[in-house]
Amino acid sequence: MTGKTNTIRACCIMMIALLAACASLPSPEQRRSATDALAREQGWQAQAIAAGPFTLMSYAPSQQQRAAHLTVYIEGDGLAWISGDLPSRDPTPQQPLALRLALAQPTGNVAYLGRPCQYIDAEASGCAQRYWTEQRFAPEVIASTGLALDRLKQTYGAHDLTLVGYSGGAAVALLSAARRQDITQVITVAGNLDHRAWTAYHRIRALDGSLDPVDVVDALRKVPQVHFAGDRDRVIPPALIKAFASRFAGPAQVRVIEQAGFDHQCCWVQTWPSLWKRTQR
Repeated sequence: MTGKTNTIRACCIMMIALLAACASLPSPEQRRSATDALAREQGWQAQAIAAGPFTLMSYAPSQQQRAAHLTVYIEGDGLAWISGDLPSRDPTPQQPLALRLALAQPTGNVAYLGRPCQYIDAEASGCAQRYWTEQRFAPEVIASTGLALDRLKQTYGAHDLTLVGYSGGAAVALLSAARRQDITQVITVAGNLDHRAWTAYHRIRALDGSLDPVDVVDALRKVPQVHFAGDRDRVIPPALIKAFASRFAGPAQVRVIEQAGFDHQCCWVQTWPSLWKRTQR
């Protein structure tokens, strides 16, 4: 009986810890308000873009002039999971790192694009949980992103785009670029570039129903790419990023830049102005 009692006690302690973690999380409304405030501090404004089955939230400078080129930052997976096996009820980021990168870009026209179900109250809007778990890179997600990119191009008079993707946003950027003819460069930061290799590495459930950038390498061979990796990143180790880049043999313009002392979140934002300059060579 002692062993059974200990097991029950351990389960109860784990449940209490999970409940405490959930209770301490900012609500989706609080996370959206914090992001709005961050954008407003820099003179940026929000725009909800109706893009097929999803509404994607965008932020951009309120006084931005029209220009031929636009850089679009695509957010990571956000608060997709509370724990290793407990999905979040809403994937709105606590720390929108891609937005912070966009705010730190030193030159050029720029906009930010959230992912499906982020910032819109996923529960109330009926946005399905699968779009921030196993089907986060589903065909309809990439199609919706394409519609949003078209809208941003039209808004700012752009003819071509640079896409910057953070973490899971990197996969979205690459999959989008593979379908388009107007992408002059893809830049990724701590990017999930091969989700099958990533799930195998972590021994977690495969992302069934998601497209994978490794399957569109041929379509990406003419797209210049810069992939930033942190040597302390345990979420997406540099080896996975280098393995993806190694698929581009020959004249492909694909670079991997590994940053010493960086992990999945630190210290990209603080150093982004100087890192950005390295992508412009």
